[in-house]
Amino acid sequence: MKSHYRAVVIGGGVVGTSVLYHLAKFGWTDVCLIERSVLTAGSSWHAAGGFHALNADPNIASLQAYTIDLLSEIEQESGQSVGMHMTGGMTLAGTPDRWEWLQSAYRTFQSIGIDDCRLITPQEAGELCPIMSTEGIIGGMWADREGYVDTTGTVHAYAGAAKKRGAEVIENNRVLELHQVVDGWQIVTEKGTIHAEHVVNAAGLWAKQVGRMAGVELPVSPLNHHYLISDTIPELEQLDFEVPMTVDLEGFTYMRQDQKGILLGIYEIDHEHWMMDGAPWEYGFELQQEDPDRIERELTLGFERYPALQTTGVKTWVNGAFTFAPDGNPLVGPVRGKPGYWCACGVMAGFLQGGGVGKSLAEWMIHGEPEADVFGMDVARFGDYAQNKRFIKETTGQFYTRRFVMTYPNEQLPAGRPLKKAPAYDGMSAAGCRWGASYGLEIPLYFAPSGDFTETPTLKRSNAFEIVAEECKAVRENVGLLDISAFSRFEVSGLGAEVWLDRIMASKLPKPGRAKLAPMLSPEGRLKGDLTVFNWGDGSWWIMGSYYLREWHMRWFQDHMGDGVKVRDVTDAITGFSLSGPNSRKVLENLTDGPIAELSFMGCTTLDIGMLRVKVGRLSVAGELGYELHSSAAEHITLRETLLEAGADLGIREYGFNALLSLRLEKSFGIWSAEFTQGYTAAQTGMDRWINWEKDFIGREAALKEREEGGPAQIVVPIEVNATDADASGYEPVWQNGKRVGFVTSGGFGHTTGKSLAMAMVDREAAAEGTELAVHIVGQERPARVIAASPYDPSGTAMRG
Repeated sequence: MKSHYRAVVIGGGVVGTSVLYHLAKFGWTDVCLIERSVLTAGSSWHAAGGFHALNADPNIASLQAYTIDLLSEIEQESGQSVGMHMTGGMTLAGTPDRWEWLQSAYRTFQSIGIDDCRLITPQEAGELCPIMSTEGIIGGMWADREGYVDTTGTVHAYAGAAKKRGAEVIENNRVLELHQVVDGWQIVTEKGTIHAEHVVNAAGLWAKQVGRMAGVELPVSPLNHHYLISDTIPELEQLDFEVPMTVDLEGFTYMRQDQKGILLGIYEIDHEHWMMDGAPWEYGFELQQEDPDRIERELTLGFERYPALQTTGVKTWVNGAFTFAPDGNPLVGPVRGKPGYWCACGVMAGFLQGGGVGKSLAEWMIHGEPEADVFGMDVARFGDYAQNKRFIKETTGQFYTRRFVMTYPNEQLPAGRPLKKAPAYDGMSAAGCRWGASYGLEIPLYFAPSGDFTETPTLKRSNAFEIVAEECKAVRENVGLLDISAFSRFEVSGLGAEVWLDRIMASKLPKPGRAKLAPMLSPEGRLKGDLTVFNWGDGSWWIMGSYYLREWHMRWFQDHMGDGVKVRDVTDAITGFSLSGPNSRKVLENLTDGPIAELSFMGCTTLDIGMLRVKVGRLSVAGELGYELHSSAAEHITLRETLLEAGADLGIREYGFNALLSLRLEKSFGIWSAEFTQGYTAAQTGMDRWINWEKDFIGREAALKEREEGGPAQIVVPIEVNATDADASGYEPVWQNGKRVGFVTSGGFGHTTGKSLAMAMVDREAAAEGTELAVHIVGQERPARVIAASPYDPSGTAMRG
């Protein structure tokens, strides 16, 4: 062990060894891994070791595919067998909704280039797995590249390949303390103190303690997970092939062959947390006592699905802990305010996702950002609210319990809610508001006409469809009132504020009393934000964006901070409402003697609105004459009541973000996490129209190079879909004459135009207006075509007039 390393990885499981391997592979050889015991002495040794393609987040599914490809590579490189069994795999559906979902998921995989899948019948499923009962199965999805590995061998293969590239592995040496210093971190271990520029928390079951050593409270918790290994099954002995990995979604089980028996794993409804503050330091190769009574229901379903278990003994029980984050995805990336401290934890499916996690984190550390859009596993997707122990327990438990439970896109889950509420929450609830949640905050979805209305979870148009239609009509014809507490607001001040903003934003800055849309780019020219910058004219500026990106954006701001500038997140201190519709100005004229009629499009000022002093910006995501009004949180209730009273005779109606989705699609306005992501460039998404090429800004060189080389291969275009009872939502494949030419980024129904609309990322050759296409909606192919931008009010008269 040396006294100095460029990077130290803490944790000798599959994730830690993968990070070490990728750091060495990408050029950092002065790196080491420190393990408190020996390699695999945590969750890795008792993991089931399965791998498969399925994941609800297509970006993570792609990283899983990378991991599968990598396994044979590290085996060859290290000389250590990973025990690869490429059996293929099946995911089974036992309800009509699940079968529709599986057909839709199959098309999603096609969108992201996973082409080794196919849909299968119950009869085919039975032929592929002869020991399985097909009773109750409606259909399934087969994937060629599914199977399992030897978990211990895989960890040693990662470590061995890393060592051959110059990395060092140090076992039996527990990390005792971490201390942040000017140029990195001091890592105090049982064998001495190490200095490193970077430290990676890949501590698995001990991630909580290693986080606390650095003053970081990570939203992770271990939960116990059962599986059993059967004795020899005579039917398997007679087969000349291994049965495939099989996931029975309605049975809450997964199965793979284990020698001549099977391994049956269970995600039970009655989950059990274990050591929420982290595992004991001396823990390693122990297990918890099995608890068959707690998993009796799921066991029964498993024994019915695989009848041979009813006459076969259980050779081994495993009840061991794995670490989960609130949404089940990993926690990866840098922690704001802790330069050089990196997370690679909460990876509950380490042998499936570990390769992708290691690759992405190593790219991030070495090159400044990962190749893939990894926001779905970025530690910055959670804020301080997620440090609460009860929140962690509720949300991790909910994820575990629902691991195989079908979740609908319009379904609102209860765990960890309500947590944060805008001040006018009670008033809006009394008016019929139905709520969703974003970054811990309750946000309005729509306003139900009766108190007993309940939305039906569905993959198609729900029974709230007509409610949303009425809200859209109110905005288009009269005036709609939307709570915009769920917009982020950053206050920028100081003598260096303008210089800093001009450098970090790719657009021109607005003049005093003006606002401007502002793309923000990474050095590689990819998007880091679709923001709005306000120049209030008094030396202060605002940056506005998406509420759930607050931590993510603040980390970017701080990592690229300039001299003489201060950025303060005022989101929860400042709330507000948006007024949109032809009568919106009349509402404000009833409340102010200020020059509201003179405020032009994208203008901003401060006005007296009723008894309140309010910051006002004239802009509207709905594509109508509109105003955003920002008040202190203490004034939120009064502002709502004031606006509703002033608009009572003008047809004012409260509406939610479901209607706003429809309204913005009719204007072809993109949104983050759909049309705009850190995986896309400004030119791909049309955001380059806002770039000021005459100035220097972060990402200019890369963006200019793309422009000079003829632009991107794919761009976002609006499309119209010939849909019936369902609309596109995202990642559906787009076809032209049987060839896949892109995928949907987002979609929905345009209630004003009466058309099913979507935005899609397509090949430039298929992007011309009028191009005939096809799109899969809930698994069914529907005709579509590229249309001109802004099918509603293409001239923008309503918004700008």
